[in-house]
Amino acid sequence: MGFISSIDNELLSKVATNNGHGENSAYFDGWKAYEIDPFHPTQNSDGVIQMGLAENQLCFDLIQEWVVKNPKASICTAEGSQDFKDIAIYQDYHGLPEFRSAVARFMGKVRGDRITFEPERIVMSGGATGAHELLAFCLADPGEAFLVPTPYYPGFDRDLRWRTGVQLFPVVCESSNNFKVTKEALEAAYQKAQESNITVKGLLLNNPSNPLGTILDRETLKDTVRFINEKNIHLVCDEIYAATIFNKPDFISISEVIMEEDVECDRDLIHIVYSLSKDLGFPGFRVGIIYSYNDVVTNCARKMSSFGLVSTQTQFLISNMLSDENFVTKFIGESSERLQKRHGMFTRGLAQVGINTLKSNAGLFIWMDLRRLLKELTFEAELELWRIIINEVKLNVSPGCSFHCSEPGWFRVCFANMDDETMRIALRRINNFVIQRKGIEGGVKKLQCRRSKLEISLSFRKLDDFMNSPHSPMSSPLVQART
Repeated sequence: MGFISSIDNELLSKVATNNGHGENSAYFDGWKAYEIDPFHPTQNSDGVIQMGLAENQLCFDLIQEWVVKNPKASICTAEGSQDFKDIAIYQDYHGLPEFRSAVARFMGKVRGDRITFEPERIVMSGGATGAHELLAFCLADPGEAFLVPTPYYPGFDRDLRWRTGVQLFPVVCESSNNFKVTKEALEAAYQKAQESNITVKGLLLNNPSNPLGTILDRETLKDTVRFINEKNIHLVCDEIYAATIFNKPDFISISEVIMEEDVECDRDLIHIVYSLSKDLGFPGFRVGIIYSYNDVVTNCARKMSSFGLVSTQTQFLISNMLSDENFVTKFIGESSERLQKRHGMFTRGLAQVGINTLKSNAGLFIWMDLRRLLKELTFEAELELWRIIINEVKLNVSPGCSFHCSEPGWFRVCFANMDDETMRIALRRINNFVIQRKGIEGGVKKLQCRRSKLEISLSFRKLDDFMNSPHSPMSSPLVQART
């Protein structure tokens, strides 16, 4: 089966054939480079190491241990096959009651049991990707926009825009304050959208942030709630990394903030996107969740969820696993410790070669500062450096421009999708690259310095010759009389 030719595209829809998927981004190009030449410790040790995939593989042993101990949780085992028929036939597309209850409890557990979620508001979807698109369909019409702080996850351009026709309008955040979302930045973006005759329907927050690995503090969350209430627009909080916190301060969910007495909030404007892809490391299960405080949105989303349901087999397994409180408590704690250890090992390895990173305490990635390795502070120079890292260093890291970062030189590096030895190999490659880069730069500087000294020496010689020349103005009796 071949690819469709450009002539055949005329027979297809504009939605199917436009470039809204975003595959022409450097973010996806890095994945393609890995797929062509994937690293393997024995079969392809010089291949590209995948550091562009935000995947949590550090606790699979805990999952496997639980699965072995609980064979009845799967209908595909001898012990669980007695439930096969009941799970295999059509189910209510609201989801299995035990599944929605288990997910609601887990969401509360991840947030320190400081908040309770209602199972009746749990709407499932095919991963966070499907959840975001579904919410976009519910909240906005084609041409209308969501504000989104930069830098932000490149997949949002696909998830919210491609098939819905919704726009994303950047809220520019800067490194001078560690890319913090400010009231001033929100207001500036909103006013700029209005000046462009773009209707803003909502604000999208990613907390914890992908790619920054940072969390929003309580005051910032309160400011955003005040902002969306004042503008009467929706607030969509993507909290899919809520259980990846590995250092203080603790994660604060928007669901906690809107319950505080000093926060005036129209809760009909508040919506949460969640999934089990990052916190549990189950991206292949495609478990996405919408939790809306708006009854109308919940009902509309539930109808539309028919196009992206989670299989009942997956629901059955997940509900059993998340109902095991001892396992959940152990998993959350152990995952945090392992993420902290891996994060520390990686950042220390980078620091040894003089690479700084944004201080972070969450997520599966690091926001790496390579500005000093750029030939010049431009996005063209950033992409040039990225191509060297992909093609010569053989690491798939993602350039900041693909995350709509406002400043060149930042790169996202994922650290939880590999084993310890692969991480060490990646660090060695980075170390060798930086040393080589410094050597080249040092050689160039030395050469420039030698040339400069030679030019100065020659210029002095020429000046001396010129000064002693009878044609020099310094030889004039008038000048000599003044000295």
